[in-house]
Amino acid sequence: MILTLVKKIFSSKNDRLIRHYRKEIRKINSLEESYQKLSDEDLKAAFLQLKIQVQEAQDSQKALEEVLYDSFAITREASKRVLKLRHFDVQLIGGIVLHEGKIAEMKTGEGKTLVATLPVCLNAMVGKSVHIVTVNDYLAQRDAELMRPLYEFLGYSVGVIVGGNYDDNDRLQQYSSDIVYGTNNEFGFDYLRDNMKYDFHQKVQKTHHFAIVDEVDSILIDEARTPLIISGPANRTLDNYKAANVVALKLEEEKHYTLDEKNRTILLTEEGVNEAEKLFGVDNLYSIENAILAHHLDQALKANKLFKKDKDYVVREGEVVIVDEFTGRLSEGRRFSEGLHQALEAKEGVQIKEESQTLADITYQNYFRLYEKLAGMTGTAQTEASEFLQIYNLEAVSIPTNVPILRQDLNDLIYKTEAEKFKALVAKIIELHQKGQPILVGTASIE
Repeated sequence: MILTLVKKIFSSKNDRLIRHYRKEIRKINSLEESYQKLSDEDLKAAFLQLKIQVQEAQDSQKALEEVLYDSFAITREASKRVLKLRHFDVQLIGGIVLHEGKIAEMKTGEGKTLVATLPVCLNAMVGKSVHIVTVNDYLAQRDAELMRPLYEFLGYSVGVIVGGNYDDNDRLQQYSSDIVYGTNNEFGFDYLRDNMKYDFHQKVQKTHHFAIVDEVDSILIDEARTPLIISGPANRTLDNYKAANVVALKLEEEKHYTLDEKNRTILLTEEGVNEAEKLFGVDNLYSIENAILAHHLDQALKANKLFKKDKDYVVREGEVVIVDEFTGRLSEGRRFSEGLHQALEAKEGVQIKEESQTLADITYQNYFRLYEKLAGMTGTAQTEASEFLQIYNLEAVSIPTNVPILRQDLNDLIYKTEAEKFKALVAKIIELHQKGQPILVGTASIE
């Protein structure tokens, strides 16, 4: 109660920021009438003049601040004419937040796709590519096509980076565009492929100037430590995988090994080492000549005890296919490294394919830190605000909705046991179904 009273008197930091931004918005709105009077050609010429001003300035970042109000006003006017969409004041606030290299927390349906056009058009004036990062190919293509008429009206070229097309010449052409839409996956892997090139001129990703990350909490927090790996053949024998699988199945938990499901590790006990040596028919499992057997046994134990079929992977047409833990989709072409995929193939009795070795790898966290300026958009940022600030030095700003929101955002319900949770869930589904209300149920596994 005291905290609420203090907040009412002094207001929160977020409220103070929003009040500051509203003053900025008034300056942009004051320019609207003058730009409305211009013809299309005059409007384009006015924008080109701003570009020239920025590119001729000694300090381009300072120049961007000087042209911000005019750039936003022209972009809004162009959007009205080309897309038939006028940016709301709260969307202008979102645009300034992104331009300042912060995270704009905006509720679902508030038009984040349109918001991004404001800082994108401003920052692309420098003459370096601006990257807009989405979570899947569909969104990258959809957003690029929806906003393309606006960008082209203002003299910008648009590129799209999606999976399935790895032609270097095409990639080079897409990346040389002023504005590039793509997925976090493709941007990351293109960076790794570039680092394996022998000539700088063959690199497709020339700069890391400014990136706006959509669903920023998913990419920079949930998947932050996910390694992107490019592998090559390791030329090792495949016979040991089957032998290790047979041994792993004969070992008993607690007696021969300890299991830590949280950290996904398995450690052999002394008795387990002795039993494995007896089953493999070797004197010392950890001698130099048998070290590879010890590694294969570790992976076979992981495959059998930690990885579950139809949750972590599926077997389809004689192949083990990874299930993406974040999306639940099948990750075609991806394979576990360090012999784990071969251990799963031995477990499932399918053809064991050649093991690979890591040639290049990076995490999303390290990749996105390469950018000179980084910003993000999401519907849920405040829950991870401290992590964003600590890891990426990104401040999260909650932007109010354009009109008061009708949707109820209820608190989480927490149950003591899984059984109680499922019982309550079923009861809720029945209750909503009887009212004729559609229900979307998200689950943790395919099963």
